[in-house]
Amino acid sequence: MSKIAIIGGGIIGVATAYELAKLGEEVILFEKNYFGSGSTFRCATGIRAQFTDEANIRLMKYAIERWERLEEELGAEIGFRHSGYLFLATSEEEVEAFKNNIKLQNSFGVPTRLIDMDEAKEIVPPLNTEPFLAGAWNPMDGKANPFKTLFAYLTKAKEMGVDAREHTEVVALEREGDKIIAVKFRSNGKVESVKVDALLNAANAWAPLINEMAGLSRELVPITAYKHQLVKTEPLKPGQVEPLVCPPSWNDSYLIQDGEDGGIICGSGIEHKAKSLDDYEPTYDFLRGVLKYAVQIIPAIRHAHIVRQWAGFYAKTPDKNPAIGRLLDNFYIAAGFSGHGFMMAPAVAQAMAEFMTKGKSKVPLDWEWYDPYRFERGELRSSAFQIG
Repeated sequence: MSKIAIIGGGIIGVATAYELAKLGEEVILFEKNYFGSGSTFRCATGIRAQFTDEANIRLMKYAIERWERLEEELGAEIGFRHSGYLFLATSEEEVEAFKNNIKLQNSFGVPTRLIDMDEAKEIVPPLNTEPFLAGAWNPMDGKANPFKTLFAYLTKAKEMGVDAREHTEVVALEREGDKIIAVKFRSNGKVESVKVDALLNAANAWAPLINEMAGLSRELVPITAYKHQLVKTEPLKPGQVEPLVCPPSWNDSYLIQDGEDGGIICGSGIEHKAKSLDDYEPTYDFLRGVLKYAVQIIPAIRHAHIVRQWAGFYAKTPDKNPAIGRLLDNFYIAAGFSGHGFMMAPAVAQAMAEFMTKGKSKVPLDWEWYDPYRFERGELRSSAFQIG
């Protein structure tokens, strides 16, 4: 049995800790704040296989199959449901692009189909159909509760022996050759050290700082934190906007009804590079910008009260695909998810745990596609489709 350390207590780190414990490994998990405090508890809850490239489609098809079984596996309610994703086209060129995307998704068993606005109206009753020509609809996409999901993973991981430490900041790594041999951390003002056999960097927006501690360049895996904001309305009657609804040409703006309380979460591609990794302050400019699109998609929203606005990070790589793989002999990374970490977590965590312990995985994760050294080689992938 190896002692494996994980840095980062978001959904990727916590889920991987659980998967490693399932494989019989001794795991210590470090989170400098509270678990879920980074991107996980600030996400829009969406889960989809409607990507525009093979690697992400195949990975997310498998992830959704894992999501379907997760409540039973973890023994806890996580709020997962197949509520669907509905993308809306505003031009004939976009309709053709949808058709090409659907053909690709169908070739890997994802049941997306093109629908007219009459059917879109049946799926989303308050939808304003006037500006739109067609929709790309996959009823197997969905959503889940990020708070319940993370704590379900965390509770099960602790039951299986994971040493999960929050408010514990990693301050240094000890390296010999191409191996990390120890992790130094600060807890309650005291610095301690623990010897490890392997280490996973799951710190997402903070991942470049951890790579630097390992003696690597921050730019080896370039990850930039962009402030991504969301606005939420008061609760509405369930079933009004069950799927995530998005016209991509409208600044990637989207709406989705919270599966817990019925509030409508409004998001948009309106974002700015974060001033720092503590820059969580919501802005009035975003509020105005996102609602401009929201009331055109669902006009009734103009009569709903706004009850909450918050900000989090899209930890973006240059091609908006995560870095997943090995950096040194026993030092691994799964970070830079660019807004997709929550939806990908069940698949990525399983793949990472199997890869770290067995050198291979049965998960259909394209290791070459997500190779963290691709940036150094200048081999960017096609940009991952970023919504919700």
